[in-house]
Amino acid sequence: MADMSDLLNLSEIEAVARAGLNPVYADYIAGGARDEITVRANESAFERLRLLPRMLRGGGKRELDVTVLGSRASMPILVSPTAFHKLVHPEGELATARAVAAADTIMIVAMAATVAVGEIAAAARAATGGHGALWFQLYIQPDLELTEALVRRATDAGCEALVVTVDSPALGASERNRRNGFTDLPAGLACENLRDLRDGEPGHVRQIVMSPEISWEHIDWLRRITSLPILLKGLLHPEDVRSAVRHGVDGLVLSNHGGRQLDTVPSTIELLPEVVAAVAGRIPIVLDGGVRRGTDVVKALALGAAAVGIGRPVLWGLAAGGEAGARRVLELLREEYDHTLTLCGATSARDLTPDLVRGVPQ
Repeated sequence: MADMSDLLNLSEIEAVARAGLNPVYADYIAGGARDEITVRANESAFERLRLLPRMLRGGGKRELDVTVLGSRASMPILVSPTAFHKLVHPEGELATARAVAAADTIMIVAMAATVAVGEIAAAARAATGGHGALWFQLYIQPDLELTEALVRRATDAGCEALVVTVDSPALGASERNRRNGFTDLPAGLACENLRDLRDGEPGHVRQIVMSPEISWEHIDWLRRITSLPILLKGLLHPEDVRSAVRHGVDGLVLSNHGGRQLDTVPSTIELLPEVVAAVAGRIPIVLDGGVRRGTDVVKALALGAAAVGIGRPVLWGLAAGGEAGARRVLELLREEYDHTLTLCGATSARDLTPDLVRGVPQ
């Protein structure tokens, strides 16, 4: 296992992870839909933006912490939902949860996790005495009783919000997975949040139904059965964003699923100004997709995001060094974010305004 302190950025962590992983699993993590145009766009769009710093503002100690929908995080960098952590490390989501709790930020537990949400919550609490919050990612299922059971499991585990993925009326077409014949988990692994929800089913990924029938009526139904804050993940069109506000949604995760669903959709940072305008300050926006540096975090916050989420980098960290690797990813981004704030003449996210960013799409 690599000495994580020798790895100075997320790109180096990814390289170490790829070198040690089964190539099929490395492809699963890295890949996207079809030609992977959107996968590449998420990162390249950040590279095209430029920061224009302010000087002589007399800033003191930086305040990195944020609160999103009542959940506090020590920095505006959350862990987005990613499935199958045990593919890359034997402890899977348990190691990830301990790393996220140690970083004192928010982990969004994937519905297709290879450890049950209750066990993830217990690991996080045991590691830090209660630091770090959990949210739960939900695919609303056509079987509403099953969906309600999932919501109860997440609520009972202490999750503080539901993140409803809405961009998956069908599974994205990954040519890498097809070529590699990767269609299900290997023997011994399961989607543990689904175990025994119906007729003793063991918790395999094919139990997750991605249905074009899911509509705003289902969001209204979900609002009636839970008091948890609801964020919708995957809305991209501004008119859908305005509909979300009208339907009483509490927040958004501006995400194109890491480029894994519909290829050729725009990068999320490119869409952020339009989505911010559509929201008009009424609900918070968490942006994920392509965040790889502290400068990316600052750009997203300056353009109106309340926080950012990272997905693939956490899996690369877990593969490279287990819990220590996942924690190193978060530590590096915290250090880079703090450093970038200083160089931009800011002391907190409140000082980050759109005029600090150049090259923003109009």
